[in-house]
Amino acid sequence: MQILFKALPTEAVRALQRGGVDAYGLKPERRISDGDGTPCRHCLRNVDAGDAYLILAYRPFPALQPYAETGPIFLHARECDRATEGETLPEMLASPDYIVRGYGADDRIVYGSGAVIPTDAIVARASALFDSNDIAYVHVRSARNNCYQCRIERA
Repeated sequence: MQILFKALPTEAVRALQRGGVDAYGLKPERRISDGDGTPCRHCLRNVDAGDAYLILAYRPFPALQPYAETGPIFLHARECDRATEGETLPEMLASPDYIVRGYGADDRIVYGSGAVIPTDAIVARASALFDSNDIAYVHVRSARNNCYQCRIERA
């Protein structure tokens, strides 16, 4: 099964980088990266030390509903290029493991699909989840803080 790692859409990111408001109606906070663990959800790379980044509330679901988690994410403060969609593990996924969890077409968690997976097994786990027709897409989330990292879809 071929999969695609998908970054946040450019139009939504540009609005935030240009001063738009986040999922809570607040302007993103601006910080300077120390170069350690500040993954941009648009280019899917870490923000380099000394570069400005934004912290904001993000809800990776189209509508409010009980499973529509909202949480903090980081973005480059400057405009960066969107990561190319592909099967290759994004550069920013540098932790030893992540939560990999499937969602249905109704944007609800498919129970039993979530697990903490070693980083080098994410592609295999996502591919296995897509063997089920109940899984419409997959989220990769931080295993420590449950922060949204990126989305995976069938190719």
